[in-house]
Amino acid sequence: MRTALVSLFPDLARTALDVGVLGRAVRDGRMTCALVNPRDHADDARKTVDDRPFGGGPGMVMMVEPLRRAVDAARAETPHEAPVILLSPQGERFDQNVASALAGSSGFILVAGRYEGVDERFVTREVDRELSLGDFVLSGGELAALAVLDAVARLLPGALGNPASAAEDSHADGLLDCPHYTRPAHCAGLAAPPVLLSGDHGETAKWRRREALARTWRRRPDLLLDRPLATSDRALLAECFAASGLARR
Repeated sequence: MRTALVSLFPDLARTALDVGVLGRAVRDGRMTCALVNPRDHADDARKTVDDRPFGGGPGMVMMVEPLRRAVDAARAETPHEAPVILLSPQGERFDQNVASALAGSSGFILVAGRYEGVDERFVTREVDRELSLGDFVLSGGELAALAVLDAVARLLPGALGNPASAAEDSHADGLLDCPHYTRPAHCAGLAAPPVLLSGDHGETAKWRRREALARTWRRRPDLLLDRPLATSDRALLAECFAASGLARR
C-alpha cells in the first residue's frame, strides 16, 4: 500500500511512522507513506502557505496553490487512483468500516489542514473525501491522519504478530471489546474471572462474547439499537440483564 501525508509539520509524523504496528508495517514494506510539505511548493522566498481570510475574521487560511502542488507531488508517490482525503471537522465520521475499506485499497493521500482551515477552492478541486475523528477540534490534521494510518496499517495482512488480534478488537464486528486480564491471577485486591483460568475454551469464548455485549450495552447502546442480534447473543444479553436486575428491552 502506498500512501502520502501532506503536512506543514512532517516531523510530527516521522516518529509515529517508526514505532509500533505502523512502524513495522512501514519497515516490512507493507505500507509506504511519503511526507510532503506544502512549504516546499510555495512560490516565494518566504515559503508562504497561508493568508488572511477574505471578509475578515480571526486566523489564517491555507492557500490553494501550495496545497495543490503538494498534492501533485504526493500523487507521484501513490497509485494514480489514490483518493485525496482531507482531515476535517466537517468530514464524515472515521470508523472501523472506513478503515477496513481503506485497508483494501492500493493507497490514498491524506491532507492535514492547519490554522483556520483551507481555501474551499482547494477542497472543491482536489479533495475526494473528508474524514473526521469526531465532534472536536484539533490544532491540525496531523494527529487525525496518523490515527487513520495506524487503524489502516493494523488491518494489512501480516502487520500484526497475531492476525486474530484485529478480528477481536473493539468495533471489529460492531461491538466493544471484552475486558482483558493477565498474570498474576490476584492483584490489587482483585481476582481475574475464574472462567479465564479454567482452561475451558468454550466457556471462555462464551464469557468474552457476553462481556462484549454487556459492555457495549452499558457504554455504547447506540451500537446495538439497529443491530440484528443472533438468538445466541440475545440469550447472552438476557443473562446480563438478569444478573444486573435490568429489564430486557
